[in-house]
Amino acid sequence: MADIAHLDDASEPISDAPAKRSANFALAVAKILLNRLIPDRDAILSFSVALFVLFLSVSLLLEETLASLGWGLVLSGYGIHAPTGLAMFLLVGTLATNRLRRPAPCRRPPSREDLDRAVEILDTQPNASAGLVRLGDKKVLFSDCGTAFIMYAQQGRSWVALFDPVGPRKAWAGLVVKFMEAARKVGCRAVFYQVSPDFLPYTVEAGLKPYKLGEQAVVDLTKFDLKGGAWLKLRRSINRAVRDGLEFSMIKADDVPGILDELLSVSRIWLEAQNAAEKGFSLGTFQPAYVATGPVAVIRLEGRIVAFANILCASSHGDAFIDLMRHIPHTHRGMMDLLFVRIMEHMKVEGFKTLNLGMAPLAGLSTHSKAPLWNHVGERIFMHGERFYNFRGVLAFKEKFDPEWHPRYLAVAGGGMPVVSILDVTMLIGGGLKGLLRR
Repeated sequence: MADIAHLDDASEPISDAPAKRSANFALAVAKILLNRLIPDRDAILSFSVALFVLFLSVSLLLEETLASLGWGLVLSGYGIHAPTGLAMFLLVGTLATNRLRRPAPCRRPPSREDLDRAVEILDTQPNASAGLVRLGDKKVLFSDCGTAFIMYAQQGRSWVALFDPVGPRKAWAGLVVKFMEAARKVGCRAVFYQVSPDFLPYTVEAGLKPYKLGEQAVVDLTKFDLKGGAWLKLRRSINRAVRDGLEFSMIKADDVPGILDELLSVSRIWLEAQNAAEKGFSLGTFQPAYVATGPVAVIRLEGRIVAFANILCASSHGDAFIDLMRHIPHTHRGMMDLLFVRIMEHMKVEGFKTLNLGMAPLAGLSTHSKAPLWNHVGERIFMHGERFYNFRGVLAFKEKFDPEWHPRYLAVAGGGMPVVSILDVTMLIGGGLKGLLRR
């Protein structure tokens, strides 16, 4: 029994030895496989960096081409309507991807010293619309020689310059490069908004691509005259307005503070009727100090102001610009016709040569077979985007004054469509997403 017992005790480790060796072998093989499958820390870090770079690249690609792809579908006739395409591909695609890499905003107003320097330069140049710098909502970058400036604001990753540089043309080239380099240093793109054909050679030299935004209406006051059959309809409109008791007057800048309360009341009524917030950037806003910097044209009915427009003037008496326009809705059909015609007549008598009526957005875009995709998109928005803006109505109203139409452009680096730049400009003018959604 003892021998049997000893044999039984000794047999247990003998029988387990092969199993233990098999387990050890399996563990060794598993360790080798894991080492092969799981890279070391450096490899993980390298892979993570590569993945991050790929993600950003895809984000950039989506940001600049998603709307292009979408509008390609719209233009190809896949049943996607223009307003739907605009909302889908601009708002969702570009806004979402742009948010992933938005730099810290730089929205401090210009210093008093910079603003004063810019206003001094205004007095030496003929472009009245440059007076929008007085709003104080745009920063100012001066040329190295100090005789020219660019006014701009930031939205998202865009530094958006408004109009051509202000000042002598010999300072433009260096100032454009300076602006682009300053934007690049903080991770932003340089965008030039509403620039003239005179600026296009500088876009080529700076590697920028221009896109037509629309046409600016400019009335030649030296030729303006309501005589003749072509003006019959407009004459009837203003004669009816005068007969019904509407009265025009031009208030000098020194006298504007005395009517600011009335103007503010009209402005508030107009904004409420439009369900709109104040705009900005390329459009005037009702700031008492700003409105009082120049003359204001008003229409009165029974002694009460029912419409007004503030006028920006170049000191050279060459150019004038109708900026902020507000009126009490449904007062009279011919009210705005009377306001505009009387402004033109008054400025002509004062010796001004031209009157800038502002932009007709997306007007005059060529859509022939060789035209860029942007033109076809813009034409679709112009024809079907009335939900977002009264494109055709603005064009028709300004057309009745027989203006000369001057093209205006957006200039930005990169290929494809300027989707993000357009979105950023729209957000700037509309006062952000909240302001846009109120319309």
